[in-house]
Amino acid sequence: MDSAVRDIEFLARSAHRVAALEALAEGGHDRRDLRLATGASDPTVGRILRDFEGHSWVVRTGPVYELTPLGEFVTERFLELREAMTAAGTLRDVWRWLPREMEGFAVEHFEDAVVSYPGPSYPYQPVERVSHLLETTDTIRGLGTTIYKSGNLEVFCRRVLDGMETEYIYSLPVLRAIVAWNPELTARAFECDNCTVLVHDSLRDDDRCGLNVMDDCIGICGHDPDTAQLEAVIDTASAEAREWAVDVYERHRREARPFDREEFLDADDGGRERLRVEP
Repeated sequence: MDSAVRDIEFLARSAHRVAALEALAEGGHDRRDLRLATGASDPTVGRILRDFEGHSWVVRTGPVYELTPLGEFVTERFLELREAMTAAGTLRDVWRWLPREMEGFAVEHFEDAVVSYPGPSYPYQPVERVSHLLETTDTIRGLGTTIYKSGNLEVFCRRVLDGMETEYIYSLPVLRAIVAWNPELTARAFECDNCTVLVHDSLRDDDRCGLNVMDDCIGICGHDPDTAQLEAVIDTASAEAREWAVDVYERHRREARPFDREEFLDADDGGRERLRVEP
């Protein structure tokens, strides 16, 4: 094990050391301040400070301890690593549903994402998350299979009828499946002046997930292509993620065409009749 890994382990295996670094990153502290900030005993704080001094991470001026420039560097990088590992842990279970092939996708855009997926005792969390997002936005732009469950479609259509500004890009097979779910309700929604439906012949990652851009956040929904089961919802208010999502949407919109009822009725769905909206 090299010295760099040993130093990472030295910090990572002690919550008190990490808490002390975080406190010192905010400014100088005496030992009493550090006891309060870390919850550690006075002897433990003393050992931490001696270790930090030995690494040249802190310097003492009277009773006050401060990070050295080296200590600031180490603290910043260590906390960045912790944030990265936290994000990796959050995204690990939903990685297969993310639009990794969409141009410009970057993991760092989703460091603060909210992730919802079916749990063993409560499988409805992702459906409820989508409904919550629909209820709390006045505008939505989207593409793919994001809104595909019947419970979410009911909310979606109601929000459109209530005036939610909507622009959505579908593939023909997905659009046909959605209309088949409730032809009368979807027709009413699609005929609203505030609703624009577009068709795209080659949506990237359409067999796996879809993308929404809403007032305050973006959302990604992952579906199992064989069962239409909603497997994960990932949403974030990150400005970088929003910029990426808007760019993805605008690129697809330029390639899309207006919904044509005759084309829709006559289209061959390429053997994907199995696509259906699941309850």
